[in-house]
Amino acid sequence: MEYDMSTAASGAPEAKNYPHESTPSGGKDGRLRVKGPQADVSVLGKPITFPFSGRTAKNRFLKAPMTERLCHWNKEGEDINARGFPSEEYTRLYQRWGEGEIGVIVAGNLMLRYDAVEAFGNPILQDDHDNRTEAFRKVAEVSKAHGSLFVAQLSHPGRQGGAALNPNPVSASDVQLKIEWAGNKFNKPRALTVPEIKDVVKMWGETAYLCQKSGFDGVQVHCAHGYLLAQFLSCTTNLRTDEYGGDFENRSRIIFDIIDEIKRRVQDPSFIICVKLNSVEFQPGGQTPDDCKNLCLKLEEAGIDFVDLSGGTFEGRAFEHKKESTKARESYFIEFAEMIRPLLKKTKVYVTGGFRTANGMASAVKDGACDGVGIGRPLGAEPYLCKEILEGKVRGAIENFVPLPLNTQGTGTQLHQIGQDEKLISDWSDEGEVKRWVEANEKETARKIGILPKVDSSGYPPLKPEVGFEYLR
Repeated sequence: MEYDMSTAASGAPEAKNYPHESTPSGGKDGRLRVKGPQADVSVLGKPITFPFSGRTAKNRFLKAPMTERLCHWNKEGEDINARGFPSEEYTRLYQRWGEGEIGVIVAGNLMLRYDAVEAFGNPILQDDHDNRTEAFRKVAEVSKAHGSLFVAQLSHPGRQGGAALNPNPVSASDVQLKIEWAGNKFNKPRALTVPEIKDVVKMWGETAYLCQKSGFDGVQVHCAHGYLLAQFLSCTTNLRTDEYGGDFENRSRIIFDIIDEIKRRVQDPSFIICVKLNSVEFQPGGQTPDDCKNLCLKLEEAGIDFVDLSGGTFEGRAFEHKKESTKARESYFIEFAEMIRPLLKKTKVYVTGGFRTANGMASAVKDGACDGVGIGRPLGAEPYLCKEILEGKVRGAIENFVPLPLNTQGTGTQLHQIGQDEKLISDWSDEGEVKRWVEANEKETARKIGILPKVDSSGYPPLKPEVGFEYLR
């Protein structure tokens, strides 16, 4: 899940961005839901065994990684190695997703370093100086208590970390991200030297080892959404002329170095290694579908259990429908998945982005477009959605009337409500509740700008739910 690139609530809501009907739910079950037909969803309940680790997920759902921003952070004057320690709220959020009996739960944006972060509140597992592996183990235990597999998404922001928290960013090359939001900006990065790249590779291995020690079932190497590894893959951000730049093989070299290092540090063949990929960067000169296809084939050779396909960067947001055909079929990236899945003989394919009805999810798997479906924002609105789809209780997700591109910020507020043990989650299908949130977001944005370069919060506007979904029912 990315930062929103605008503070203005100017775009049409996600719910108006693709053709569908709504159906009233009534009470505290969500005011409006995306209307879906009666469908046989049994395929979504079938287990899936990953080819290289041999691990089996209990169903075809994957909780997509999001940026929760719920971990402890260093106070003023405190060492930055206090950052990223799991909080009670962070643990509770994952407990709820665990209760939702999702096949694979991917913990989002677990950072490798204290000084290279996506946002205030990120989880960080650089070392174990404060026994944080035990805190993460508690998160793993509640996530896995109902049979889910628990995987950590390992990430480094590269040039895509805000200047206030990342004053000295590094990247494949010195290409600056020239956008601003909420008064924040991105500093020009320094190109990593080859010895520094080798050190970065070792960081991935170390954090994977610490994840195994903490009870995670595996790790996801984050190569998508414009973060460091995507910066190496893309011609727009990788201008190198050494062995890590130039042709596709060189631009992808760091990924395979990382996979080898993870296997060296975690010598357990049952440890899952998977990869998050951009299907296409949606901007001129970026990564092409053919690049991604070729990468998937090489990842299968490297023993990757599954790839999770989504797309887009900060500069070219992909989390909205761009083709009429994908609008009608719900998932933003399903057409690309259909191209690569027949080419992969072992590695499984998940697709994340845009699924809103049980019928759309089941059809994607039944039709052979993918092996499983990743669900992101809808699981912020209702953490038990997957379980309730399999039980036949709901056919579609709760509508979302938060104006684009602020929908990810809106989900952030909901994640914090769950973590804080609110009995209701704000219902974004209620326009009055959305209006309250938009006002809270404008207030929080003004406050954040007023204290820069200090950063003291996740950036998600706090909101006490008034019209909400009663998920603990």
